[in-house]
This record gives sequence, structure tokens and C-alpha cells, in this order.
Amino acid sequence: MRFSEILGLSHIKNYLTTSVDRGRIPHAQLFVGANGSGTLPMAIAYAQYILCGNTDGENGGANKACNIKFDHLAHPDLHFAYPVATNQKVKKHPTADQFAEEWRDFVSKTPYGSIFDWYVSLGIENKQGQIGVDEALQVVKKLSLKSYEGGYKVMLIWMADKMNNAASNKLLKLIEEPPEKTIFILITENEEQLLQTIRSRCQVVHFPALGEEVIKEALLSLSEAGENEITKIAHQAEGDYNKAIHLLHHDGGDDQFEEWFIQWIRTAFRAKGNKSAVNDLIVWSESIAGAGRETQKKFLKYCIDFFRQAMLLNYGAQELVFLEPNTPGFDLAKFAPFVHGANIMDITNELQDAMFHIERNGNAKIILTDLSIQLTRLLHRKSQ
Repeated sequence: MRFSEILGLSHIKNYLTTSVDRGRIPHAQLFVGANGSGTLPMAIAYAQYILCGNTDGENGGANKACNIKFDHLAHPDLHFAYPVATNQKVKKHPTADQFAEEWRDFVSKTPYGSIFDWYVSLGIENKQGQIGVDEALQVVKKLSLKSYEGGYKVMLIWMADKMNNAASNKLLKLIEEPPEKTIFILITENEEQLLQTIRSRCQVVHFPALGEEVIKEALLSLSEAGENEITKIAHQAEGDYNKAIHLLHHDGGDDQFEEWFIQWIRTAFRAKGNKSAVNDLIVWSESIAGAGRETQKKFLKYCIDFFRQAMLLNYGAQELVFLEPNTPGFDLAKFAPFVHGANIMDITNELQDAMFHIERNGNAKIILTDLSIQLTRLLHRKSQ
């Protein structure tokens, strides 16, 4: 993967290539940022620059055979670990190697893809993938062998925060003191969910959100949509190229999430002192509980963004508001006054707590019902 194919982030490209050119490659690095900011393609391009001995800040030049191997993600000294779960193909003890073909296809088609996109490609969107101890044992085994081409070995762990405690503890010593010429590149969206002992052993590189103009330019080269529509999508994407692609193709689930959300808040407004509306909230919770846990978490993240957008509009920061609901009869400007400084933090905390408990396999119906009752109370709280 060429650095020129990666959107924006010129300062990170320069930093990474310069560190290689000067022979100062950290043995463990942690790339932190949204998948839509380009953490995965940057990590692959960086690994290619190291393993192929490329120069002048780009992946090309004399080592053509090595660069071709990377085009197919088939370099023998590049290893991957990523969250997996059982599916129709793998019934037990899933590891990354068992999904290598699906992984190559996923990266080639959607290098900016999210973990939810990855789960959908595997048919496990109703499950929660993880990097378990079986995977950790595979990592230890691979890195104990000499490099195939006599140079560096690179272990790229995508969504490293999905390592469970057993896997994290198994890899801790290896990340701290890897074999000679062995490099770890960990990628995460949630730095705080990694063990502190692992984070402290990595050099951290934070990836900022992409600029609107960068996303706009990429979408214009990709689509025949009008410039006005592309400009609107680039603004709505909030610096996330993966989100922009889903908005462009109308396949990110936001339309469904908007329907769920507006049904939810309308019912919550009616529920105060209204027994039948409370029953409607319970029915709503049961319907959302029927979706997969990753879908539920993604929806709750959507809710947090929706509430924040309403608050920004309430306080007159229109230039920061990108949300444009399409539901008939719903006016964001009329909803916005109900989201204010006296309740936004509590609303956000309740949503984050719900995500936390769902991720840990709590009963989704109970979690969402409790959340709905709390939302009813919070939406009726007066601003101070």
C-alpha cells in the first residue's frame, strides 16, 4: 500500500518514514484513532516500508517483488491478529489464520472499515469478536521463528482493545521484550480499554480526524454525485472516511437508527405519568434487544451523537451541526431545547453505561428498559 493512497495525515507519514530512514524503529507502537481516520492502511504501509526496505518516503522502487507481496497482503514476515468469533465456517477455537482469506478481501475492499463492517463480512454481527488466548499462542509461535527473508518481522494487531485478559497477559512479556528485529504495531479506537501495562510499553501515535476537504476530494474522485451532496456528506462524516462511504451508499444503518431513536424519544416524552407509554418503552426495548450486540452498541453510539448535536443546536453552534433527520414530522430545532447543560452529561453517562453492560453480555432487554426509564426522567429535567 502506497502512502500516497492514504488520505491526509502527511505529518504522520513523514514521522513514520523518517524514523525508518534513520534506523530508529520502535519495537512496539500503538496507533490510536477511528478506523475511518486511516490507522489500518497507515500501519500496513508502514510495515511495507520497513520490510521492503523502501526509501524516499514511498513504497515503490527497487524491491518490486516485495511490494507485490504486500499488494496481496501475502508477505511471509507480515503477521496479523484481529478479533474473530465462531461462525458457519469455524465452529470452535477461532483464530485469525482461519479467516485469512476473508481478512485480505476485507482490507483490499474496505481498508477504512470498522469492526462492525468486519463482523458483517464474517457473518458474526450478532456476536462479539475477541482476540483470545488461542490467538496469543499463535502470535508467540509465529514470532519465535526466524524471519522468512532474514530481516524484520512485523506483528500487526488490529483492534487490540479486543484482547481479553488472558491474551493480554500472555503477550505482555513478548511486547516488552520481543525477539530481535520484531516489531509490534497495535491499532485501537479505545486506548483506555487496553491494559495499562501494555500501553506503557508502546510508543503511542494519535491519529486525528480527517479534514472535510480531504474527504470531499476523495469522494469526488469516487462518485458521480453532485458537489453539493458530496460537501454535505463530508461535513456529516465528522472526519471519518468510513462513515462518509456509508453515507454515500446509504448502507451504514443510520436510517434505521434514526427511526429507532425518534420512536424512542417520542415514547419517552409521553411516558411520564402514562402507564401505556411505559409499556411502549418496554416493547421498544424488546425490539432493540433482538438485534445483535454490536448493532446495539453502534445504535447507542448514534444516540450519543444525536443528543450532542441537539445540544449544539440549542446553544447556537449551528456551524457544528451536521445532523439532518429525514423523519417526517420531526424537527431537530424543536427537540434541541430539551437537551441542555443540566441533563446532557447524565444522558451521555447513561448511554455509555448501557454500552458497557451490553458489551459484557448483560441482559439487553433489562439494560435498555432501565435506560428508557432514565431517559424519560432526564428529558423532562428543566434547564438551569
